[in-house]
Amino acid sequence: MTATPNFTLAELITVNLARSFKDKEVGFTGLVTGGAAALYGTSIPLAAMTLARLTHAPDLTILLAGWSHNPDLSTLNVMPDSEFDAVLRDLPCEAHMMSYPGTWAIKRGDIDFGFSSAVQVDQVGNINSVLVGKDHKKPKVRLVGPILQPEHMALFGREYVMMPHHNVRNFVDRVDYISGVGYPGGLAGRADLGLSRGGPEWVVTPKCIFDFEKKAGAIRVYSIHSEDDRDLQSHTGFHVDAERASLTPRPTADELEILRRLVDPKGILLGKHL
Repeated sequence: MTATPNFTLAELITVNLARSFKDKEVGFTGLVTGGAAALYGTSIPLAAMTLARLTHAPDLTILLAGWSHNPDLSTLNVMPDSEFDAVLRDLPCEAHMMSYPGTWAIKRGDIDFGFSSAVQVDQVGNINSVLVGKDHKKPKVRLVGPILQPEHMALFGREYVMMPHHNVRNFVDRVDYISGVGYPGGLAGRADLGLSRGGPEWVVTPKCIFDFEKKAGAIRVYSIHSEDDRDLQSHTGFHVDAERASLTPRPTADELEILRRLVDPKGILLGKHL
Protein backbone atom coordinates (compact mmCIF):
# COMPACT_ATOMS: atom_id res chain seq x y z
CA MET A 1 0.00 0.00 0.00
CA THR A 2 1.43 3.39 -1.05
CA ALA A 3 1.78 5.89 1.78
CA THR A 4 0.01 9.23 1.51
CA PRO A 5 2.66 11.85 0.66
CA ASN A 6 3.29 14.71 3.06
CA PHE A 7 1.60 17.97 2.11
CA THR A 8 0.89 21.39 3.53
CA LEU A 9 -2.55 22.83 4.20
CA ALA A 10 -2.07 25.28 1.32
CA GLU A 11 -1.25 22.39 -1.02
CA LEU A 12 -4.29 20.43 0.15
CA ILE A 13 -6.62 23.34 -0.60
CA THR A 14 -4.90 24.12 -3.90
CA VAL A 15 -5.25 20.58 -5.21
CA ASN A 16 -8.93 20.32 -4.32
CA LEU A 17 -9.72 23.64 -5.96
CA ALA A 18 -7.83 22.58 -9.08
CA ARG A 19 -9.84 19.36 -9.35
CA SER A 20 -13.09 21.37 -9.38
CA PHE A 21 -12.21 23.39 -12.50
CA LYS A 22 -13.14 22.24 -16.00
CA ASP A 23 -11.31 22.57 -19.28
CA LYS A 24 -12.11 25.69 -21.35
CA GLU A 25 -13.41 27.57 -18.33
CA VAL A 26 -12.40 31.16 -17.55
CA GLY A 27 -11.30 31.91 -13.97
CA PHE A 28 -10.81 35.38 -12.49
CA THR A 29 -8.91 36.48 -9.41
CA GLY A 30 -7.75 39.87 -8.20
CA LEU A 31 -4.55 40.66 -6.37
CA VAL A 32 -5.01 40.65 -2.60
CA THR A 33 -2.16 41.83 -0.38
CA GLY A 34 -1.19 41.09 3.19
CA GLY A 35 -0.21 37.75 4.73
CA ALA A 36 -2.95 35.14 5.04
CA ALA A 37 -5.40 37.24 2.99
CA ALA A 38 -2.99 37.23 0.03
CA LEU A 39 -2.38 33.48 0.39
CA TYR A 40 -6.09 32.61 0.32
CA GLY A 41 -7.30 35.39 -1.97
CA THR A 42 -4.63 35.29 -4.66
CA SER A 43 -1.79 32.76 -4.28
CA ILE A 44 -3.82 29.59 -3.72
CA PRO A 45 -6.31 30.45 -6.51
CA LEU A 46 -3.47 31.16 -8.97
CA ALA A 47 -1.64 27.97 -8.05
CA ALA A 48 -4.87 25.95 -8.35
CA MET A 49 -5.73 27.32 -11.78
CA THR A 50 -2.20 26.72 -13.03
CA LEU A 51 -2.20 23.17 -11.66
CA ALA A 52 -5.48 22.52 -13.47
CA ARG A 53 -3.95 23.81 -16.74
CA LEU A 54 -1.01 21.46 -16.33
CA THR A 55 -3.17 18.41 -15.60
CA HIS A 56 -6.74 18.06 -16.83
CA ALA A 57 -7.72 21.55 -18.09
CA PRO A 58 -5.09 22.77 -20.59
CA ASP A 59 -7.44 25.32 -22.15
CA LEU A 60 -8.56 26.92 -18.89
CA THR A 61 -7.97 30.70 -19.01
CA ILE A 62 -6.52 32.51 -15.98
CA LEU A 63 -7.40 36.20 -15.65
CA LEU A 64 -5.11 37.74 -13.04
CA ALA A 65 -6.34 41.20 -12.04
CA GLY A 66 -8.36 41.16 -15.25
CA TRP A 67 -5.49 42.10 -17.54
CA SER A 68 -2.70 39.51 -17.16
CA HIS A 69 -3.82 36.38 -18.96
CA ASN A 70 -2.31 32.95 -18.29
CA PRO A 71 0.79 34.26 -16.49
CA ASP A 72 3.92 32.12 -16.00
CA LEU A 73 3.95 32.06 -12.21
CA SER A 74 7.03 29.85 -11.99
CA THR A 75 9.18 32.89 -12.86
CA LEU A 76 8.06 34.91 -9.82
CA ASN A 77 10.70 35.90 -7.28
CA VAL A 78 8.25 37.92 -5.19
CA MET A 79 4.49 38.42 -5.21
CA PRO A 80 3.39 41.78 -6.66
CA ASP A 81 1.79 44.04 -4.05
CA SER A 82 -0.72 45.83 -6.28
CA GLU A 83 -2.67 45.13 -9.44
CA PHE A 84 -0.43 47.47 -11.48
CA ASP A 85 2.87 46.63 -9.81
CA ALA A 86 5.89 46.45 -12.13
CA VAL A 87 6.35 42.81 -11.10
CA LEU A 88 2.96 41.96 -12.57
CA ARG A 89 3.57 44.17 -15.60
CA ASP A 90 6.79 42.31 -16.41
CA LEU A 91 5.48 38.81 -15.65
CA PRO A 92 5.58 36.61 -18.76
CA CYS A 93 2.06 35.75 -19.88
CA GLU A 94 0.02 35.00 -22.99
CA ALA A 95 -1.42 38.51 -23.13
CA HIS A 96 -1.59 41.86 -21.35
CA MET A 97 -4.88 43.60 -22.03
CA MET A 98 -5.74 46.97 -20.55
CA SER A 99 -9.42 46.91 -21.58
CA TYR A 100 -10.57 45.36 -18.29
CA PRO A 101 -11.00 42.36 -18.43
CA GLY A 102 -10.20 42.16 -22.14
CA THR A 103 -12.26 40.08 -24.49
CA TRP A 104 -14.40 38.61 -21.70
CA ALA A 105 -17.56 40.51 -20.77
CA ILE A 106 -18.64 40.21 -17.14
CA LYS A 107 -22.24 41.22 -17.84
CA ARG A 108 -22.47 38.70 -20.67
CA GLY A 109 -21.55 35.89 -18.30
CA ASP A 110 -18.18 35.05 -19.83
CA ILE A 111 -16.46 34.45 -16.45
CA ASP A 112 -17.08 30.89 -15.27
CA PHE A 113 -15.71 31.29 -11.76
CA GLY A 114 -14.00 33.78 -9.50
CA PHE A 115 -12.54 34.17 -6.03
CA SER A 116 -13.55 36.49 -3.20
CA SER A 117 -12.32 37.06 0.32
CA ALA A 118 -14.32 38.62 3.14
CA VAL A 119 -14.34 39.44 6.84
CA GLN A 120 -17.78 37.88 7.44
CA VAL A 121 -19.77 35.06 5.87
CA ASP A 122 -23.24 34.07 7.05
CA GLN A 123 -25.22 30.85 6.90
CA VAL A 124 -26.85 31.69 3.55
CA GLY A 125 -23.53 32.62 1.95
CA ASN A 126 -23.75 36.42 2.00
CA ILE A 127 -20.29 37.99 2.37
CA ASN A 128 -19.12 41.27 3.87
CA SER A 129 -15.96 43.25 3.15
CA VAL A 130 -17.37 46.74 3.81
CA LEU A 131 -17.76 47.29 7.56
CA VAL A 132 -18.25 45.71 10.98
CA GLY A 133 -21.06 47.03 13.17
CA LYS A 134 -24.81 47.41 12.81
CA ASP A 135 -24.69 51.22 12.58
CA HIS A 136 -23.55 51.78 9.02
CA LYS A 137 -23.03 55.49 9.59
CA LYS A 138 -20.71 54.87 12.55
CA PRO A 139 -19.28 51.36 12.10
CA LYS A 140 -16.90 49.76 14.55
CA VAL A 141 -14.51 49.02 11.69
CA ARG A 142 -14.51 50.29 8.11
CA LEU A 143 -13.07 47.73 5.70
CA VAL A 144 -11.67 47.74 2.17
CA GLY A 145 -15.07 47.96 0.41
CA PRO A 146 -17.01 45.79 -2.04
CA ILE A 147 -14.12 45.50 -4.59
CA LEU A 148 -16.22 43.96 -7.41
CA GLN A 149 -17.86 41.44 -5.07
CA PRO A 150 -21.42 42.33 -6.17
CA GLU A 151 -20.45 41.39 -9.73
CA HIS A 152 -18.54 38.27 -8.64
CA MET A 153 -21.53 36.94 -6.71
CA ALA A 154 -24.17 37.94 -9.25
CA LEU A 155 -22.64 37.65 -12.72
CA PHE A 156 -19.92 35.01 -12.56
CA GLY A 157 -20.91 31.37 -13.05
CA ARG A 158 -19.84 30.46 -9.51
CA GLU A 159 -17.73 31.92 -6.72
CA TYR A 160 -15.15 30.45 -4.38
CA VAL A 161 -15.09 32.45 -1.13
CA MET A 162 -11.60 32.18 0.34
CA MET A 163 -11.52 32.82 4.10
CA PRO A 164 -8.04 33.01 5.66
CA HIS A 165 -9.44 32.77 9.21
CA HIS A 166 -12.17 30.59 10.70
CA ASN A 167 -13.69 31.77 13.97
CA VAL A 168 -16.99 32.99 15.35
CA ARG A 169 -16.24 36.59 14.32
CA ASN A 170 -15.94 35.55 10.68
CA PHE A 171 -18.81 33.05 10.45
CA VAL A 172 -21.92 34.81 11.73
CA ASP A 173 -25.70 34.35 11.66
CA ARG A 174 -26.10 37.47 9.54
CA VAL A 175 -23.39 39.65 8.04
CA ASP A 176 -23.34 43.31 9.11
CA TYR A 177 -23.31 44.45 5.48
CA ILE A 178 -23.94 42.49 2.28
CA SER A 179 -21.20 43.16 -0.27
CA GLY A 180 -21.89 39.92 -2.14
CA VAL A 181 -25.21 38.06 -2.26
CA GLY A 182 -25.41 34.39 -1.35
CA TYR A 183 -28.67 32.41 -1.20
CA PRO A 184 -31.13 34.42 0.94
CA GLY A 185 -34.34 32.47 0.41
CA GLY A 186 -32.44 29.88 -1.64
CA LEU A 187 -32.46 29.83 -5.41
CA ALA A 188 -35.97 31.29 -5.42
CA GLY A 189 -34.72 34.17 -3.27
CA ARG A 190 -31.91 34.88 -5.73
CA ALA A 191 -34.43 34.80 -8.58
CA ASP A 192 -36.60 37.34 -6.74
CA LEU A 193 -33.56 39.62 -6.68
CA GLY A 194 -33.15 39.21 -10.43
CA LEU A 195 -30.15 36.88 -10.09
CA SER A 196 -30.57 34.04 -12.55
CA ARG A 197 -27.08 32.51 -12.22
CA GLY A 198 -24.00 32.47 -10.07
CA GLY A 199 -23.60 32.57 -6.31
CA PRO A 200 -21.10 30.98 -3.92
CA GLU A 201 -20.01 27.43 -4.71
CA TRP A 202 -17.56 26.80 -1.89
CA VAL A 203 -16.38 28.66 1.18
CA VAL A 204 -12.80 27.57 1.83
CA THR A 205 -11.22 28.03 5.28
CA PRO A 206 -8.12 26.74 7.12
CA LYS A 207 -10.39 24.18 8.79
CA CYS A 208 -12.88 23.02 6.17
CA ILE A 209 -14.67 23.46 2.88
CA PHE A 210 -18.32 24.50 3.00
CA ASP A 211 -20.72 24.05 0.11
CA PHE A 212 -24.44 24.84 -0.14
CA GLU A 213 -27.81 23.20 -0.40
CA LYS A 214 -28.70 25.83 -2.95
CA LYS A 215 -32.44 25.23 -3.26
CA ALA A 216 -32.91 25.90 0.46
CA GLY A 217 -30.02 28.34 0.66
CA ALA A 218 -28.22 26.60 3.52
CA ILE A 219 -24.48 26.34 4.05
CA ARG A 220 -23.19 22.89 4.97
CA VAL A 221 -19.88 21.17 5.69
CA TYR A 222 -18.48 19.55 2.56
CA SER A 223 -15.25 18.32 4.17
CA ILE A 224 -12.86 18.97 7.04
CA HIS A 225 -9.12 19.16 6.53
CA SER A 226 -8.11 17.00 9.53
CA GLU A 227 -9.64 15.12 12.43
CA ASP A 228 -8.63 18.03 14.67
CA ASP A 229 -11.11 20.17 12.74
CA ARG A 230 -14.12 18.01 13.58
CA ASP A 231 -14.95 20.36 16.47
CA LEU A 232 -15.96 22.96 13.91
CA GLN A 233 -18.92 24.25 15.93
CA SER A 234 -16.74 25.93 18.55
CA HIS A 235 -15.20 28.09 15.80
CA THR A 236 -18.42 28.92 13.94
CA GLY A 237 -21.12 31.44 14.85
CA PHE A 238 -24.01 29.43 13.42
CA HIS A 239 -25.01 25.77 13.60
CA VAL A 240 -22.80 23.34 11.68
CA ASP A 241 -22.54 19.57 11.80
CA ALA A 242 -19.10 18.12 11.13
CA GLU A 243 -19.55 14.85 13.01
CA ARG A 244 -19.96 12.78 9.86
CA ALA A 245 -18.02 15.03 7.50
CA SER A 246 -15.40 13.34 5.35
CA LEU A 247 -11.80 14.45 5.22
CA THR A 248 -10.85 16.75 2.38
CA PRO A 249 -9.47 14.45 -0.37
CA ARG A 250 -5.70 14.15 -0.22
CA PRO A 251 -3.29 15.22 -2.99
CA THR A 252 -1.61 12.54 -5.03
CA ALA A 253 2.15 12.32 -5.37
CA ASP A 254 1.85 13.34 -9.03
CA GLU A 255 -0.18 16.44 -8.18
CA LEU A 256 2.32 17.50 -5.54
CA GLU A 257 5.22 16.92 -7.93
CA ILE A 258 3.65 19.17 -10.58
CA LEU A 259 2.71 21.77 -8.00
CA ARG A 260 6.19 21.93 -6.47
CA ARG A 261 8.32 21.49 -9.60
CA LEU A 262 6.35 23.39 -12.25
CA VAL A 263 3.75 25.64 -10.63
CA ASP A 264 5.61 27.03 -7.63
CA PRO A 265 9.25 25.89 -7.76
CA LYS A 266 10.52 28.80 -5.61
CA GLY A 267 7.76 28.59 -2.99
CA ILE A 268 6.59 32.13 -3.76
CA LEU A 269 2.89 31.25 -3.94
CA LEU A 270 2.42 28.55 -1.31
CA GLY A 271 5.60 28.77 0.75
CA LYS A 272 8.27 26.13 1.08
CA HIS A 273 6.79 22.66 1.47
CA LEU A 274 9.59 21.27 3.65
